Amino acid sequence: MANRTTPYGAFNFVVNFDGGELFGGFSDVSGLGTEITVAEYRFGNDKENHVRKVAGVHKVSDVTLKRGILNSKTLFDWIGAARTQGPDAHKNVTVTLLDESQKPVQSWVLRGVIPMKYTGPTLAGKGGGDVAMEEVVLSAEALELSV
Repeated sequence: MANRTTPYGAFNFVVNFDGGELFGGFSDVSGLGTEITVAEYRFGNDKENHVRKVAGVHKVSDVTLKRGILNSKTLFDWIGAARTQGPDAHKNVTVTLLDESQKPVQSWVLRGVIPMKYTGPTLAGKGGGDVAMEEVVLSAEALELSV
């Protein structure tokens, strides 16, 4: 395979739940990220007056998914399961970037995911051409990168 010199477009992606189930097409995915907290520590007998940086706990950013409303209750059923089943409602969510020929390029795998916030559409009688959008914010325990 030849080396690619141009970046991939951000508009060609799919979102899968638990290894394959598509939850409908999302128009936006934002917030993919992780952060490692750093603790500062200094030995009392260090000759140089400076701190050492020690890696601490890591956390995964909340991920926001947006899509046009479909005639489907699957997403809302998962929200209901998170309310009643707690940890048993955890899912794994995979966001996969695709190239121009729809082949996977890179995937971000979120593990131990629960929906933490849902926002329904803004409905208005004027306009007529706007899409009714819904948004869900996901909380994940871990983030892995797969190439």
